[in-house]
Amino acid sequence: MTDARADFLAAAGAAEALLRRTEVAEGWARPSALAQWSVGGLAGHLAYQVLCVPEVLAAPVPVEETVGLLEHYRRSRWVGAGVEAEINVRIRQGSEALGASGPAALSRRVSGTLAGLPAVLAGEDGRRPVRLPFWGAWSLTLDDLLATRTMELAVHADDLAVSVGAPTPELPPGTAESVIGLLTRPAVRRHGRVSVPRALSRAERAPGSIAAF
Repeated sequence: MTDARADFLAAAGAAEALLRRTEVAEGWARPSALAQWSVGGLAGHLAYQVLCVPEVLAAPVPVEETVGLLEHYRRSRWVGAGVEAEINVRIRQGSEALGASGPAALSRRVSGTLAGLPAVLAGEDGRRPVRLPFWGAWSLTLDDLLATRTMELAVHADDLAVSVGAPTPELPPGTAESVIGLLTRPAVRRHGRVSVPRALSRAERAPGSIAAF
């Protein structure tokens, strides 16, 4: 199994455990730490990062061009878009729809999906092109898709945990390093090859932000 698949499964397992926490169920209808997201909607978005994988694998192999990760993020309409942008409204609505089933049903669905994923992923070529339907006219390799889902799982697990006062799940060191490495690449493209190292090494000269997106 490739590192991308192992990292994804580790992050997915941490997210699945978070979704089962009492704090998440009790806060389901409350606003989350993210503007215009409920806790239930944020939980739905976190769950989607796991649920989407068997869906894209069941779809026909796409014919659109396959691009790298940096190009994927350059093309993604949500990057830099405001909370009221059409793409972000669509993402919120889809996530709220997933969360509408309630905490118990959603966590069971994620647990059931996750139970079968190691065997499914073990039989797949990491270079196989896949795509999510709302991206646009391009594809990623399976391993690159899993890298993007691992990052989403790590970031949104933290969002959800903070929203309900639960501990943020800790990822295995290698998985955490993969997420940090992925976030660093678009951060460098956005802020430059001087600002990012400066922010990490010289607090007195650090820029106000080195956010990747």
